[in-house]
Amino acid sequence: MGKNVMKGKKAPAGTGGRVSKARSEVRNNPFEVKINKQKFTVLGRKTKHDVGLPGVSKSKAIKKRKDTLLTEYKQRGKSSMFRDKRFGEYDTKLTPEEKMMKRFALERQRHSVKKTVYNLNEEEELTHFGQSLAALEQLNDGVDSESDTEERGALSAELTAAHFGGGGLLKKKAASEQKEEEPEKPKSRKELIEELIAKSKIEKRERQSQREKAMELTEKLDNDWKAIQGLLSHKAPKSERKEEPEKPKPDDYDMTVRQLVFDMKAKPSDKMKSEEEIAKEEKERLQKLEAERLRRMRGEDEKTKKKPKHISADDLMDGFILDKDDRLMLSYKDGKINLPDSEDNELKTGKDSNDAVVNEDSDGADEENDADDDEGEEDEDDEGSDEEEEESNASDNHSDLDSNGDSEEDEEVQVKITTKDKKIKEKTAKEASAQLPFTFDVPESYEDLQSLLGEKPTGQQVTILERIQKCNHPSLAQGNKAKLEKLFGFLLDYIMDLVEQETPDLQTVDKMIIPLYNLCQMFPEAAADCVRDALRDISRNLDEVIESKGRAPFPALYVLLYFKITAMLFPTSDFWHPVVTPAFAVMSQLLTKCPVTSLEDVAAGLFIGCMFLEYVSLSKKFVPELINFLLGILHLATRRKAAVDYVVIPPFKLHGKSSELLLVDSTEDAASWVKRNLPLTAVNGLETEDKTEINHFKLTCLSVCLDLVKRCLDNYGTLPAFREVFGPIEKIIREHLPRNTYPEKIQDLCKNILEDIEKHSKKPYSPLVFEKQMPVPMKMFTPKVMPVLEFGKKQGCNKVERERKKLVHKHKREFKGAVREIRRDNQFLAREKLSETMQRDSERKRKVKELFNSLSTQEGEWKALKRRKMKGK
Repeated sequence: MGKNVMKGKKAPAGTGGRVSKARSEVRNNPFEVKINKQKFTVLGRKTKHDVGLPGVSKSKAIKKRKDTLLTEYKQRGKSSMFRDKRFGEYDTKLTPEEKMMKRFALERQRHSVKKTVYNLNEEEELTHFGQSLAALEQLNDGVDSESDTEERGALSAELTAAHFGGGGLLKKKAASEQKEEEPEKPKSRKELIEELIAKSKIEKRERQSQREKAMELTEKLDNDWKAIQGLLSHKAPKSERKEEPEKPKPDDYDMTVRQLVFDMKAKPSDKMKSEEEIAKEEKERLQKLEAERLRRMRGEDEKTKKKPKHISADDLMDGFILDKDDRLMLSYKDGKINLPDSEDNELKTGKDSNDAVVNEDSDGADEENDADDDEGEEDEDDEGSDEEEEESNASDNHSDLDSNGDSEEDEEVQVKITTKDKKIKEKTAKEASAQLPFTFDVPESYEDLQSLLGEKPTGQQVTILERIQKCNHPSLAQGNKAKLEKLFGFLLDYIMDLVEQETPDLQTVDKMIIPLYNLCQMFPEAAADCVRDALRDISRNLDEVIESKGRAPFPALYVLLYFKITAMLFPTSDFWHPVVTPAFAVMSQLLTKCPVTSLEDVAAGLFIGCMFLEYVSLSKKFVPELINFLLGILHLATRRKAAVDYVVIPPFKLHGKSSELLLVDSTEDAASWVKRNLPLTAVNGLETEDKTEINHFKLTCLSVCLDLVKRCLDNYGTLPAFREVFGPIEKIIREHLPRNTYPEKIQDLCKNILEDIEKHSKKPYSPLVFEKQMPVPMKMFTPKVMPVLEFGKKQGCNKVERERKKLVHKHKREFKGAVREIRRDNQFLAREKLSETMQRDSERKRKVKELFNSLSTQEGEWKALKRRKMKGK
């Protein structure tokens, strides 16, 4: 029973205090605080590591919202900028009085309108003439001092009284002033306004008089200055003059800046013409020149001349214009005036003009490559024709005027002129027919090209090829591209035919390279195929001869010329090229498979060596065939020995018929040798049998060989195996070559080569070693690592899909968090608004209750007063 009684009893009163005390101790105990540490701070990442007990984060969030969101809510109508919102502050059209009146009206209107209709707490202040009624009821009218009226500015009491008529509520004057002003009558508004107008007029007159005085003083000062100015212009004597300091001479920078002032400013240039437009204009120009040439050849110049007009005897010549001065120069001879006869003068002028026409035509034939000269030629022809017209007109005028003269003399003169004109026309027609046409068609076969270029000088051949390219540009017609591609092959064959002649015309070949290069630039693929086919034929013929005989002779000059043309048309610095690389291989094959048995072979081999160095001048490729060939050529200049300390590689031999091919026995021939270039015609054979000339040719070959060795040293001076490559050459030059018997230039060249070899051999070279770290393989060969799938995690088919899903998940999480924060912010603001509304309602209820109480007391007093009155009655 006791237990049941205890169940119904309440807990002791002191237990609640103990629990709250324990909780406060837990909160204040630093060992109970949970701290989540963060290792790294990441920009843009929200931190969730707060310090405190569970439940503290919620209070912190509320505190943060009060500090940020609540302050923004309370300050939503405030602004940190001070703006002058007074009416008409920046309006210059309004007077100060109008501004004040308008501001006063707006202020009253602003105070008269209530903010809230049902707000009983707002009290309105009633005013009368700018003063509150509450202040008037207190009857506290202060007396202003005299200084107050002076410091008020333009809107003083007097001005207000004059314009607005004053007011009953204006500040009252002091008592002393009122006593003094009692006998004086107050001025009316009209009188005050008239006084103000009079004051303004007086001030205006004063300003005008001051301005007139200033003008008079200025004029007087100007007149005085003019009188003194003549005295000041007198120069002082040299003795009294002061030496002026010399002005510093402008430096280069100042000179340049002053020159830039006179430079023409940049003007908009014309539009750049395309290749098709240029080709079209060039073709039209050549067609026009060709039509004019044919016209001159047919003698149709008379059609362009103007026919003489018939002049009447009564014509006053009103429209006559003197184009040029035909007056004769006054001259004396033996004291007499020179007066040439009119007829002789006419004949002379006619002769000069005709000669000018002939000379112009001849000049046009010589300068047919320049189109501008041809156009100038036409202009000069027109001038000559104008002169002839004037002469004919003059002769006609003389015949009309001198009708009574001798007709026979006039007929003779006319016959002479006509015969001379016919001769001139025949001469111009011949010269026009001798000129080159300006338009050409592309030759369809090699024979057509030969007939077109054969038996013509070199300059005309180049001109013909240039005009063929201009008149048949690929952009002008559809089939021109294929025709010009064939023309490249025809022109290459024509060049080879010029070289195959008994006396090769190398000057013409040099000029023909220009149109050949232009065609190669227009059609590089077709040109590469053509040259590659020629190199393939050379290699095939060389292999056939080697298979049949075991060795092959050096080819003729026209074959070697292919290598030179290849170097001029195509880039030789590429690592691999479809034309240059086969040419490189063919030249290597010639130096290793063709034995040197004559001086012609030496010249051909040296030409190939020069081409090798030209090919590798930029790429610096190492050519072992060239080094071996130069070693063999130097071996041919040494005396035959039983044993040597160097190795000779085929096609050269230590002993044989040609082992002493370049050996020179005559010291007299060596002394008379002069260094010259090696002629290319020597490849086809030497035309002389003189021993002296043959010895000179040997020395020239040796000099060229040493020059090539010197160039190889410059190219390959940084080779790791430099000593092994150039060691045999050094032994031959130092020990076996008879340098004492050679001329001084060859001896100096040998000395320079030995010095270069010693200099390059002393340089330390690091041997080739394997890399310590293997190079990184290409990405396509790196193994593809696939992650192991784990159960329970979101897996995708590939890396891209996993990244996409990760971004989607992250977006959802951030979106949910943003929505949650917005919802909590709205709830917080709603609570604050509700608390403000409840506080405002409670205040309103309190005031309503007070009003009802006051009304009830007034009602009780009124009833009591009414009862007393009833009792009194």
